[in-house]
Amino acid sequence: MRLSINLFMTLDGVSQSPGGPEEDTRGGFDRGGWLMPVFDEGCGRAVDHWFSHTSALLLGRSTFDTFAGHWPEVTDPKDRVAAQINHGPKYVVTSSPVGEVWADTTTVLGADFLDRVQELRQQPGDELQVHGSIHLARSLHEAGLVDVYRFLIAPVMVGQGASIFGGQGLAGSMDLTRGTITDSGVISVELTPGELRQARATAVDGADVIEAL
Repeated sequence: MRLSINLFMTLDGVSQSPGGPEEDTRGGFDRGGWLMPVFDEGCGRAVDHWFSHTSALLLGRSTFDTFAGHWPEVTDPKDRVAAQINHGPKYVVTSSPVGEVWADTTTVLGADFLDRVQELRQQPGDELQVHGSIHLARSLHEAGLVDVYRFLIAPVMVGQGASIFGGQGLAGSMDLTRGTITDSGVISVELTPGELRQARATAVDGADVIEAL
C-alpha cells in the first residue's frame, strides 16, 4: 500500500482543528472551525476522492477519538466517507486502549510505530491513509515514508497552530498530480514527493532565463 497524508490546511500551513472550536484545543488553540465556512461541494468531492483510495486508516489517538465521537452517528449508506471510516480497518498509534467503538481497530505502540508502518506499507492494497493526526503526519513526513500528499488549502490564515511542516522536515520538491480550485476558493492538490530541484535566474544573450543547477 502507498502511504498517503490527507489534510485540511490554512494558507499559513496550519491543520489544527478545522472542524470546530472544540475539536483540538491543544496549546491553547482557539481558532478552530476555520474550514467550515468555506467547505463547499467541491471540497466534498475532493474528500470523497481521497476515500475512494482508502484500504486502511492510520490515525493518531486524538483524531481517532474525534472520529469515534462523530462517524458512528452517520449511517447514510450513500456516504462513502462514513462507510469507510465505520467499516474499514483502522490502525491507531497509541499506548492506551481505544475502547470498543469499532471492532476492526488495531493499536500500534508508539515506541516502534515507524517500523510497524513500514510493515503495513508492504501489505497489498491501494492506500494506507492518514487523516488529521497532525503530529503523526509530521513524524511520517520527517521519516520520509509518505508517498502521496493531499491537501485542501483554505483561503484562511489563523496565525498559529500545529502544522505538518512545523519541524525539521526533509528538503524536497513536489510534483502535482491533481489540482482544482473550488467555488469558495479552496485549493485541492494531490502531490508526490521527489528530490529537491534547484535553479537560478541568469542572463543569456540578453534574455532572462532559468538555468537548472
